[in-house]
Amino acid sequence: MLSWMQTKLNRRFLVATAAGMLISLIIFVLLFLGMYQNTVEQERKQAINQVNQLLRTSLENAMLKRDLDGLRQIIAGLGQQQDIVTVMITNPAGEVRFSSSHELLGSSLSFDKTSYEATAGFVRDHAGREVLRSVNPVRNKAPCTTCHGPIERTPVNGILYIDYDAASLRSQARKSTLMLMGTGALIVLINIAGGWWFIRRYVLKPVASLSRASDSLRRGDLDTRVDLAGQDELALLGGTFNKMADTVQEQIIELEGKEAFLQSLIDGIPDGVRIIDSDFNILLANKSYKEQLGLPEDFKPTMCYASAFARNSPCPPTLITCPIHEMRQQRQPMKMLHHHVRADGTSMHVEVYAAPLTAKIEGVQRQLIVESIRDLEQAVRYSQEQKLAELGRLATGVAHEIYNPLASVRFALHESQQALDELNEPTDEVSNYLLLLEKEVNKCVDVTERLLKLGGPSGGSCQLLDLSTILSETISLLNWEAESKKVHVEQHCQEGIRVHVIDTEMRMVTLNLVQNAFHAMPDGGTLDVSCDRTEAGVLIRFRDTGIGIAPNDIRYIFDPFFSRRADGSRGTGLGLPISRTIVESHGGQISVESTPGEGSLFTVCLPDPDNPRSDS
Repeated sequence: MLSWMQTKLNRRFLVATAAGMLISLIIFVLLFLGMYQNTVEQERKQAINQVNQLLRTSLENAMLKRDLDGLRQIIAGLGQQQDIVTVMITNPAGEVRFSSSHELLGSSLSFDKTSYEATAGFVRDHAGREVLRSVNPVRNKAPCTTCHGPIERTPVNGILYIDYDAASLRSQARKSTLMLMGTGALIVLINIAGGWWFIRRYVLKPVASLSRASDSLRRGDLDTRVDLAGQDELALLGGTFNKMADTVQEQIIELEGKEAFLQSLIDGIPDGVRIIDSDFNILLANKSYKEQLGLPEDFKPTMCYASAFARNSPCPPTLITCPIHEMRQQRQPMKMLHHHVRADGTSMHVEVYAAPLTAKIEGVQRQLIVESIRDLEQAVRYSQEQKLAELGRLATGVAHEIYNPLASVRFALHESQQALDELNEPTDEVSNYLLLLEKEVNKCVDVTERLLKLGGPSGGSCQLLDLSTILSETISLLNWEAESKKVHVEQHCQEGIRVHVIDTEMRMVTLNLVQNAFHAMPDGGTLDVSCDRTEAGVLIRFRDTGIGIAPNDIRYIFDPFFSRRADGSRGTGLGLPISRTIVESHGGQISVESTPGEGSLFTVCLPDPDNPRSDS
């Protein structure tokens, strides 16, 4: 019952009104019934007193005249009246001398002799019936002293008892009470019905309209308004609600515009950007950050350690430099290198620049951290493209500067040879010199052509190329460096192995790996370059007899800007990252095995275009 009432305002109003009306009705009926019974009794007593007075006068006249038979007739006639049960007259001692009921003659009734005042009250008669008994003393008067003696000795001559039927009196009271209660109940029902209609029409209906509008506004329907007729308080409240809705709509539209501008602003930053609070929650992230980690466009910000490190708990500050942990000690900008985990499980090397940020959110001043995240692999790709472009421009310029004179010299040699052949007296020694000169010039032209291929523009489309040609032509450009470093280069490559690659990029991978091998053999050694076809794909192996790679360094050699050269020279640390980026972009893999003091083996595995089932 309680829950039924609490769900609706009109139910509570109905129950409360009914309870109040019912209590008021009960109190009203009780008060009215008491007043009514008191009034009825007073009127009844007054009527009885009048009747008793008339009867007493008649009895006194009969007694003065000593007309006892007339007295008996009066009493008998009075006893037959409606609502009168019994009429009796007793002597001062209480003995019944006259009675409308003959069986009561001679019986005794008690009487309070200390008081001779007339009384009336409900009692039980001799038959057990409830009656309203009127007791009226017949006082002794001067004309009566002859028979009854002096007044001082005999104050009363007798006592008149008249018993009225109490059942009729109470029946009339009950009827009056029931009629009063029915009338009151009808009034209560009318008031409840009227009150319920009034509150439903003028209170509940407007409140329900306001409630629906508020709920619709909460769900995002900013065009919701209410239309309440009238000029009462609820109508004014409806107007205030509409004004509030207008203000909310304007502010939300303005806020959404600012949020969209802010999001567009940070989305325009090429580096990944995210804002983190002190509880590791990502409050905002830009498009580049989502692209870096391979996150969907509708990515919902979560914990920083979950999205970037695939962890279920914060990163241990003893193992990973955590900006949140560090800035709790000192709020200063800082830069660090991290390994982020993409959505597909692969890792990426990033450079993170973190700075403190103070902002007021929902009225509370909060300490935040903004991070700018740069993908080092992308930076390596840019560096590679710049390097290839610079190298291409240099090689192209050098090749043209050398190739054109050499082409002219070769043409002149060819013409000179023809001129000597036309002479009838050729000189063998001169012909031999010209042939040797032409051979050497052809070698120079061949070198410049190889240099042009290596320095050609990066990018383009992949082609099916002979792997042996790429390796031999690239390594030939390093013959002088190999001789100067006392490195013997051996090539073992099966004929007819083809790879689907970009020519210039594959030459750059070969160049980087061969030069790394040279740096690992500062005192000279042997470099064995081999290629063969396996079930896994096309394998290219670069095995050197250098000093090897330290176990603590081998996991960092593919990180950008990490450099540990055995010859003591300072490198850029981009050769191996560039090589790995190129190989992976062609669907391949690059791995390393190294034994300190014995040498290293770099293996490049590329898909075999002639065996599509190969697993690269």
